[in-house]
Amino acid sequence: MHTITMPQAGPAVKDGTVVRWLKKPGDPVSPGDLLAIIDTENMRVELESAKAGVLAEILCSQGKTVKVGDALATISSSDEKAAAKNAKQEKPAAQPKEAHAVSNATPAGNVTPVLMPKAGQTMEEGTIVSWKVQPGTQINKGDIIFEVETDKSVIEVEAVDAGRLSKIVIGEGDTAAVLTPVAYLADNDADVDAFIASQGGEAPAAEAQPSAPAEAPAIQTPAPAAAPVAASAPTTAEGRIKASPAARRVAREKGVDLATVGQGRGPGGRILSQDVLSAPAATAPAARPAPAPQPVVEGEVVRRPMSAMRKAIARNLLASKQNIPHFYMRATIDADPLMSFYQGEKAKYRCSLNDVVVMACAKAIQEFPAFRSRLDGDALMEFPTANIGIAVGLDNGLVVPVVVAADQMKLKDLALETRRLAEQARGGKIENMGKGVFTISNLGMFGVEEFSAIINPPEAAILAVAAVREEVIVSGGTLRPGRVMTMTLSCDHRVIDGLLAAKFMARLKEILEWPAQLA
Repeated sequence: MHTITMPQAGPAVKDGTVVRWLKKPGDPVSPGDLLAIIDTENMRVELESAKAGVLAEILCSQGKTVKVGDALATISSSDEKAAAKNAKQEKPAAQPKEAHAVSNATPAGNVTPVLMPKAGQTMEEGTIVSWKVQPGTQINKGDIIFEVETDKSVIEVEAVDAGRLSKIVIGEGDTAAVLTPVAYLADNDADVDAFIASQGGEAPAAEAQPSAPAEAPAIQTPAPAAAPVAASAPTTAEGRIKASPAARRVAREKGVDLATVGQGRGPGGRILSQDVLSAPAATAPAARPAPAPQPVVEGEVVRRPMSAMRKAIARNLLASKQNIPHFYMRATIDADPLMSFYQGEKAKYRCSLNDVVVMACAKAIQEFPAFRSRLDGDALMEFPTANIGIAVGLDNGLVVPVVVAADQMKLKDLALETRRLAEQARGGKIENMGKGVFTISNLGMFGVEEFSAIINPPEAAILAVAAVREEVIVSGGTLRPGRVMTMTLSCDHRVIDGLLAAKFMARLKEILEWPAQLA
């Protein structure tokens, strides 16, 4: 008998509500079949079956809210279904109620799985970067227990349950699918083994390093000094060293040349932060290994695999263009007042022109509820604050950290927060991912005069901000030299109509051409 539990659909998720069941008791199920739709605080989750068999019993009715790890249903094999049918015929009517109680009980002792979080809609698996606690440690709710590398960033995972960490089943450098156990909480280690056996599986060796014991005899003979360069650092097809964002940040801080680290503990030898921490700090320029082989060339075409981040971006934006009916609205503003205001504020404290644009958008969004709304099935979710995503470009792609409640901040505080979020993103940690209602993409620093952006689902709009440029302005029938800036708004027509978008753009233009109201 296999128990389906409420998944941990993100680091901050503590519970979820069953919207509807897609299967009924007695239905056959296969691995990957959708069983139910669950609403959490931040997203809608499709619950998949990890086992083949028959849906034996539903333990949580539609509309009921349960905590992460609570039992939702049970799946039995065909043999178990037949045995249960025979038992039902032989026992009194009260037997099904007893079976319900047994299926809810923990097989042996009080065991709580710690799951790989689903930190974002595109995340399918995660790699454990480091464990912050060791087996035997007592942890509390909210404690940071491990770091995981996703397709976009490295995030810290908090405990959603308190208890004793009994067993780690996914070690550092190992990868696991989202919403699968990576460790277990229990007072008794033997209870964990019994629990895993009852689920029809065996626990992987915690932080296993199978090669170390086998290689020990081979390295008893002292190796020559040049031996460490034999395991050169892994590289991409373009010759770039494979390393996580966290590893690159640590390497910069510690002064370590990634080329001297060698093979890392990540997939394909990818260098993780723990590999850098164990490497000696650089005291002199180290001899670099031989250049990586040139990419395979097919005539004039160079083929190279897409990175995990690029794959996630491709999936997300393709789905956006295919499923969201985009329409676009463009406006060009007189940027002279905006630049004067920005230069005046910049003289007082550190801020950017984009911070002023974010502040103006936050003010306009608060006045137009549709621009802080999301489409969720057949309903609209209206958020109380202007949570604005800031597009940040990295070497391998684009990430969108979110400024929460930007409409409640002063410009000085907003500038500090956007700078902090951008620095965190470049270091590999994306904050408030998935909480945004509106995104701003600014390419003005590259001299782009205008462009259109693709909506970042599940949001309903995105603003593309171009460069401030010199142009002749016609005012009152006369010509004068001045500066202008073009903005392009992309909207989801299912949520925002053209008239509403036009009013929003007119209000945003008014704010930016009279920015003193932002002070």
